[in-house]
Amino acid sequence: MRGLSVRWSLVDAAPGVEDQLADYVAETSYPKFSGMAGLRFKTWRQRPGEWFEGSYVFASPEDREEFEASFRAGAAASPVSRIVGSPPVLIEPCDVVAVAEGWEGFQAAPRATVEN
Repeated sequence: MRGLSVRWSLVDAAPGVEDQLADYVAETSYPKFSGMAGLRFKTWRQRPGEWFEGSYVFASPEDREEFEASFRAGAAASPVSRIVGSPPVLIEPCDVVAVAEGWEGFQAAPRATVEN
């Protein structure tokens, strides 16, 4: 499987940007990538005040190459770059060695919730 990581720095981003990013993911990005041809899955991750990242896993090398080329061409003007106020600091292709589904199962959701 072919992966791609895209990371933005939040170090110099405006206060509250994490909530703006979560809203963007839930309202726009999640629907865009749900059911996308050639994509196995996408995960959005962040460390408040540090970074925000999209992690992708594609069905084939060609799917990743096509997406990566298109993304790189517009990365500086992407919605996340506009929200954060800067382009990605990392666009890194990788190979995904394995994926395991745990006992609790996979849960697709537009917004994560903290469960106790």
